[in-house]
Amino acid sequence: MDLKSLTIKKVKEGLTKKEFSVLDLVRGYKKAIDERNHTVHAFLEVFDDIEEKAKNVQKLVDEGNDLPLAGVSVALKDNILVKGHVASAGSHILEHFVSPYDSTAVSKLQSAGAIILGRTNMDEFAMGSSTENSAFGVTRNPHDTGRVPGGSSGGSAAAVAMDATLLALGSDTGGSVRQPASFCGCVGLKPTYGSISRHGLIALGSSLDIIGPITRTVSDAEIVFDTLKGQDAFDSTSYYPSEKKEVKDKLRIGVPRQMVYVPGLDDRIAKNFEESIFKLQNLGHEIIDIELPNAPYALSVYYIIMPAEASSNLARFDGVKYGFHRNGQNLIEDYFLTRGAGFGKETRRRIILGTYVLSSGYYDAYYSKANAMRDLIRNDYNKVFETVDVVLTPTAPTPAFKIGEKIEDPLSMYLADIFTVPANISGNPAISIPSGTVLEGEGSLPVGIQFVANHYREDVLFSIGKSFLQEI
Repeated sequence: MDLKSLTIKKVKEGLTKKEFSVLDLVRGYKKAIDERNHTVHAFLEVFDDIEEKAKNVQKLVDEGNDLPLAGVSVALKDNILVKGHVASAGSHILEHFVSPYDSTAVSKLQSAGAIILGRTNMDEFAMGSSTENSAFGVTRNPHDTGRVPGGSSGGSAAAVAMDATLLALGSDTGGSVRQPASFCGCVGLKPTYGSISRHGLIALGSSLDIIGPITRTVSDAEIVFDTLKGQDAFDSTSYYPSEKKEVKDKLRIGVPRQMVYVPGLDDRIAKNFEESIFKLQNLGHEIIDIELPNAPYALSVYYIIMPAEASSNLARFDGVKYGFHRNGQNLIEDYFLTRGAGFGKETRRRIILGTYVLSSGYYDAYYSKANAMRDLIRNDYNKVFETVDVVLTPTAPTPAFKIGEKIEDPLSMYLADIFTVPANISGNPAISIPSGTVLEGEGSLPVGIQFVANHYREDVLFSIGKSFLQEI
């Protein structure tokens, strides 16, 4: 079975024509995992009930049930809950935590006929841009195992890139679906904030987090998004409008050049970006120079708001309610020892930073000002979408970097998200699609471009993405 050529549509057609069974698909992906995971380390666990689930889905197919994701394999980032299975968020502090319920995203996937293969590696509590911060080891880029797959959803992107699953889910707080998708040559969608329920997603930054799919094609990302979107009683921030709007064939594409051409932008990325603009013009789309004057401040805003929310969200991991516990001489020492040993270096760094910006005397100086700037950034996007349909930037300023290259330089690592963070700050939907490769040594590395659209206009992203990739 040629797993590389499969799409959701082809899986459905193959099952209908009885060219293969759901069990054949599951066993094919299990074989791919067995062959490559020991090198790439994308999966932390492959669930032991996947063949049983495959047989159950096959029975539904045979009975004539029209399931939109029948037989489709899905890998899940390790912070998305599946009932009866471990969800560790890449951390020792939750190493043995077994989820008592399914996340809403998982419930919808399974109702649509999808098979959950297992859980993928990630930066601890989604804090990182390289999947080097996991308590369970580093994930490697399938295109060059000496390089990172991106992060924090690096395990999910690597799983798709090494043909070990048809699609994967990640979470995107500051670019953690789009950046690894770019590094691994995949499609990565960050939907509008709140369009997919966060119920059952282990929280990092509650006003920023969103679940998103990583796929091979834009069409597959669209099908998955349509399956997952919508309001959920378990998540008060969830919402998606029911009315459909018209999508034009030829779009106006805004290019914020003052935001793109910044120090640290790899020359090869700049060249690929210009080639992508030229390709879009040849496809009949209009390129318009725009300005997003406050977007360059988004990274600074992000590293105030995100640590502040993370320090609050991670306060629940105290060794008393659940998870890892270490005994001290009294309760407060229990807390210190448990959190000191259970959390990794990057997680502790961000908790300390978040606690600082929320502390008395600094809340107004940092956190309040960051939220005020967030409003300005959101207003910038609202203004440009009065004249353009999408905003175009590179997804990341560099191709995948070497393992260990930036791990001791946090500021350099944080800059990997310079183009992706603004969409999380503003809540706008964004998609990363493959835009080619760049030469690196004797080989090549994939790179991507990013489109950002107005709130709830994922349909525009799918349209421009399919146009660029020439998907039929």
